Parts: sequence; C-alpha cells; structure tokens
Amino acid sequence: MAATPRPGTLRSQWLGQQLRELRDSKGILLKEAAEYLQRDTATLSRYETGFYPIRRPDLLALLDLYGASDPAHREKLLSLSKDVWQKGWWDGYTDDVVASLIDYVWLESRATHIRSYAAIVVPGLLQSPAYAEHVIQADEPDATEEQLQRWHELRMTRQQVLNKSDPPRVTAILDEAVLRRRVGTPSVTYDQLRHLVTLSTSPTVDIRVLPLAAGRLASVYGSFEVFQMPTPFPDVAYTETLAGAIYTEAPDISRFLHAYDGHMAMALEPAESVEMITAIAEEER
Repeated sequence: MAATPRPGTLRSQWLGQQLRELRDSKGILLKEAAEYLQRDTATLSRYETGFYPIRRPDLLALLDLYGASDPAHREKLLSLSKDVWQKGWWDGYTDDVVASLIDYVWLESRATHIRSYAAIVVPGLLQSPAYAEHVIQADEPDATEEQLQRWHELRMTRQQVLNKSDPPRVTAILDEAVLRRRVGTPSVTYDQLRHLVTLSTSPTVDIRVLPLAAGRLASVYGSFEVFQMPTPFPDVAYTETLAGAIYTEAPDISRFLHAYDGHMAMALEPAESVEMITAIAEEER
C-alpha cells in the first residue's frame, strides 16, 4: 500500500534528476513545463530536486511533453516512481532515525550485491544481537533506553534481508583489527566471531579477513560500502562520518571500487578467513 514518502529520499532525487535531464535535452524551460502541467514553477522545481516526489499522472504528462517514447525507458521511470511511493517496513522507524539511515535501509533492501569494508567494527548486517547492542550504546552514549531499543530492533530487522527468497550477495572484508577488538565482554566478542563463522556457510555471504601483516595498504580511509543496484538505479557508495552519512553515486565511485579491490587482493581466501576468525574466537573463550 502506497504512503506519503519522506521528502528528499535518494529515490525521489534520482527520478527528479532524470526528469531534469530529459527537459534540458529538449530545450524546454522550467516555466514552460510547469505551465504544461498547470503547476507553478516551484512545484516542478521540487520534483526535479527530489524535495517532493512526482505523482504518476504528472510523470506521464511530462514524459509525453519531453518526447520520451521509448517503452523501456518509460517503464524504468514509471517503476522508479512507483518505488518512490511504495511503503516499506522501515517506514515504521522514520521517527526514530535520521532520514539518511532510511535511505540506507532501502538500499540494503533493493541491492543485488553489497560489498563492505569494515575497519572498526563488524558491519551491521553481520552483527550478533549482543554485539550490536554494545556498538549502538558506544555510538549513542546519551540515548535513552527506549531509543537504544528501537535502534537495536531496526538493526536486527534489517538482517532479515539475508533470509529473503532472493537475498543480496554480501561480500565483507574485515580488517583483522575488527576481529581482535573486544566489544563488551569476552563472551560477547566470542559469540560474535562464532556468528561470523556461521554466516560464512551461507552461499550468498562471503567473509574475508584483511590480515594486519598484509603489507602495503590499498587505502588509508575507513569503512565503506558499495551497493550494486538493479536497473534503473545507479550503484551507490556509502560512508559514515561523525558529521553524517555520505552517499556517492556511479560513475563517481571509482575510488571506492579501487580501495575495495585493493583490499580484496590482499585479503585471505574464505577458508583461511574462517580459520583465522575461529582461532581468534578461541582466544576469547
């Protein structure tokens, strides 16, 4: 069932960008397109910036005005418009988290392949419940118990994407320091490491360890993820900072891919990675 989406989502921005490019390619002024729709220019500008998503009747009218007659192209844009308005389970958390995290959860839900490099802690999709609780508390020391509970619930619910009938491929490169960093008690860390071993048996989860002795670094920057998306969405790189989340769209993600490929080239093979994870876990017993 459709519902009013939050303004400024990645989905609405992508759709608005493509509409703006179509209009520019035809040399049609914003004012002229607005008059055609019988809307004011401010409304059409909001459509194009993604501040507010366009509804299907207006989208169809603009596609006709812009001469977008190719059936495949029209269907991609209409599909994107539908996705903008489609309600997801994560909408129940919109009052609890920043808008950028809702975009992140949506990316996880639609991605076909999630490539992750972790330098500090285990990625959220691969965290055990107790480990996740300690990580969230460390990141948000002033949060209330109710807030912590909601964020933890969201993180655990996100992991259900791994159990879908068509789950995304997940390839996670974990710096050895992530495995050796004690989070909570030794038993919490041990359970997390054993959880990684269990996850590694899944045919869609590939866990690699980047050993401290690997040699020359491929990049000195920290954790990031690259989401491979289905058509018509572009691939997206994501990194989180203390100042907020940063999303970078293809084709401007080459530095992320270069760093990821460099880390992967130095990482252990899957079987060797599991051996190291198991050995470190035994040290925590």
